[in-house]
Amino acid sequence: MNSPDDHQDDVPPDHELRDQLMLALISGIGPLTRQRLLTQFGTPECVLHATYGELQRVQGVGPKLAKRIAEARTEIDVDAQIQLAHDNNVEILLESSENYPPLLAEIHDPPGVLFALGSLLPVDRLAVAIVGTRHATRYGIEQATKLATSLAKAGVTVVSGMARGIDTAAHQAALAAGGRTIAVLASGVLKPYPPENAELAQEIARQGCVLSEAAPTMPPMSGMFPQRNRIISGLSLGSIIVEAADRSGALITARHAWEQNREVFAVPGPVDSRLSNGPHRLLRDGAKLVMTIDDVLEELGPLAHTAERADGTTIRVPAEVTLNEVEQKVLQAIHPDGSLIDEVTQTSGLPVHRVLSTISVLEMRTLIRRIGGNRVARV
Repeated sequence: MNSPDDHQDDVPPDHELRDQLMLALISGIGPLTRQRLLTQFGTPECVLHATYGELQRVQGVGPKLAKRIAEARTEIDVDAQIQLAHDNNVEILLESSENYPPLLAEIHDPPGVLFALGSLLPVDRLAVAIVGTRHATRYGIEQATKLATSLAKAGVTVVSGMARGIDTAAHQAALAAGGRTIAVLASGVLKPYPPENAELAQEIARQGCVLSEAAPTMPPMSGMFPQRNRIISGLSLGSIIVEAADRSGALITARHAWEQNREVFAVPGPVDSRLSNGPHRLLRDGAKLVMTIDDVLEELGPLAHTAERADGTTIRVPAEVTLNEVEQKVLQAIHPDGSLIDEVTQTSGLPVHRVLSTISVLEMRTLIRRIGGNRVARV
């Protein structure tokens, strides 16, 4: 994990941090209300200096919320929260921060403040979410585990919500495969929920990142669960839904993904299981069918290098930052004009089965091409 001093070059001006953080800590200000306040007043500082009457002219701001905003400077101890974060190695990310996830910044209601335990890396720009029911069947756990394992081995970061069931299985599989994973919580990062996943949260922080827009020690609140789902989908190029009943929160994640112009994937299940209702409905509505990880990688092939913004422009994601160590070794062992697979195996020093599986991944990412049955070349 990062030390508190690792991000000194990335720290915003003190007044900006304090104002953004104070606005984020006011109870009752969700993503939509925050956007309306900033549209009306321009900056968090102006919001916090607005009068009681001015605040109530903003849609969604009633007398109680206006009073909380007007009194925030005397009621909220921002310095205590900053110190708490520092003491517990929690990084505070603003939208202006260099480490703020670029894909997340492109959604229409990005979090103004994120609290991060662990580290966000450039490779996390190639991320896929796996979400589903808390009441997973053995079939669902097996599918989530298989997909998360394959994604992790392909160098894709697995994003989920660390809930019981499918989410937990996805995180655990990514960790076991030696990959990176990001957990997005509805509680604070220092008060993980469910409580039995506290140790899992620590493991994720060591091998990825635990994120939340809630204050670090805040307990989970019901309204935060659907709200955090937009972050799960916003961090990801696509979201895979594995087992979800008709009212599952995973379907909220899928809806957010569609609204954010991201891919939605669904794993089919037994037709007589109520947990298949959600994925099957998504498939009917246009989600991509997932039977193996190839279905995901083939769909995301072009997205591994560029991510589309809402305005049609693209965010460039350098191919080299999306590769794990094994993939880099294999790619470097391939000559631009072509190399025999035996030569790649000898040069890389890797077992032939690892070379073959890695070549398949690099081929799906359009970084290499086959020229004959046992010869490959860089694209």
